[in-house]
Amino acid sequence: MGARTGKAYIEGLRDDRRIYVNGELVRDVTQYRPFQGVIRTLADLYDRQSDPTYAPFMTTPSPTSGQPVSTSFVLAKTQEEMVQRVNGERARCELTYGLMGRLPDFMNAFVADTAAIRDLLGRQNPRFGENAWTYYEQCREQDLCLTHTLVDPQIDRSKGVEAQEALRVVKETDAGLLVRGARMLSTLAPVSDELWVGPYMPRKPGEEDYALSFSIPVATPGLKFICREPYDSGQNQFDRPLSGRFDEGDAIALFDDVLVPWERVFAARDVETYNLMGPAFPGYITLQAVIRGTVKLRFLAGLACMVARAVGRTQMPRYQEMLGELVGSVELAEGLITATTHDVLYNANHPLGTEEAKTEASATSRGVIPGLGMLFGVAGRGMVGITAIRLFFPPAMARAMEILRLMGSSGLIMTPTEKDFAHPDLQELLPRHLRGRDLEARERVRIMKLAWEMVGTQFGGRQSMYEGFFAGDPIASRVIYYGTNRRRDCEALVQRLLDSSKDSTPNS
Repeated sequence: MGARTGKAYIEGLRDDRRIYVNGELVRDVTQYRPFQGVIRTLADLYDRQSDPTYAPFMTTPSPTSGQPVSTSFVLAKTQEEMVQRVNGERARCELTYGLMGRLPDFMNAFVADTAAIRDLLGRQNPRFGENAWTYYEQCREQDLCLTHTLVDPQIDRSKGVEAQEALRVVKETDAGLLVRGARMLSTLAPVSDELWVGPYMPRKPGEEDYALSFSIPVATPGLKFICREPYDSGQNQFDRPLSGRFDEGDAIALFDDVLVPWERVFAARDVETYNLMGPAFPGYITLQAVIRGTVKLRFLAGLACMVARAVGRTQMPRYQEMLGELVGSVELAEGLITATTHDVLYNANHPLGTEEAKTEASATSRGVIPGLGMLFGVAGRGMVGITAIRLFFPPAMARAMEILRLMGSSGLIMTPTEKDFAHPDLQELLPRHLRGRDLEARERVRIMKLAWEMVGTQFGGRQSMYEGFFAGDPIASRVIYYGTNRRRDCEALVQRLLDSSKDSTPNS
């Protein structure tokens, strides 16, 4: 089959999935008004794969069928293959302006990372490693759209995983695992084909039932998704240029005695293997996140510049300094893409060996801090990508949003609607009073509305929350680094200087 079309993607959404929104069971997500905008956006992306302009960047021949498949499935081990990945992911992110954190590329990279560590997954049970590879090929050849769920519910964070009603194994059968509980946060769940359950919070001995990674169709019996309130309210693109196109949706996944077939299981009741999944990944997923973050920073920097120009602030040094800061952040982000590709190539060609993984201290030394989280990439194998999305992009995005607010100030709020421009009483007044420095009124208002949706609406508020917590609790993210070898390397450098001065002869 290979790379599919937008029409095929939409047809695939018509199934028996259980999607609940605003107290309603949505029988057909393709007919539900708040989902139609994002479905059209994704369908357009799938169609671009057969567009002569984009196909060379977004597809590559399948190694098995020869059909065009998405470059987001390339298991890059050479520079040429890495260029394929970067070009394809950059093209998709630019088509969505970096505003969709859960493009199909993101989960395709997750599936590729999991396939790349099949030897590790199969060290206790060979079929789990085989399952990961088979599933990777299925996703690649069928061009499936995936959502994921990683995080335990927030019932009482002062207690252990058992108090969170988290997803767990309740029974093993000949057919597979019977699982029960909840996981979050399934972004893109209403309009995806498959759900991928993976590692994020590490498990400790005694939590074997919670150490799970598997995949199932979204329409699996017993699986329900409870969605947050949609932000697409049906307004036109003049008034809401973003939420009507890029509202991905988020949901909590509820598992009511769901049967997971054995061929869909990648890790089960093996705490060590589960904890080593993230650290062992080559990092295709972090590379995709760095590319997406870079594109979004470019978008925010460009928007801030346009807002400043619209109100005549580009000639003022105070505002030039802030805009220059944003452009400088984009330069740094571009460099992080280059550095991340270097690390991913190294990791892909130097996999974490199964023998090395068996050592008792390997989990902690590889970036697993019990109760806090896991590093997707670790000291000695490359940490640039995960460090960028944990420590660089969150404050860089927050600063970009702050500067955007400062550039527009109250002008971001005082924006009439498209209907106001059409009202006969206002047709002469609005062009006079709402024009910009070098812009007619309608164009100036369009720019301001775009900026307002980024910083002031539900969509914009969710964007800020999403970036701040994209890689988990920001405080825990910093604590994790304290436990790595890199901190010890820093101390060792200072200790060397102190040691070198111990035996020095004092000046007479």
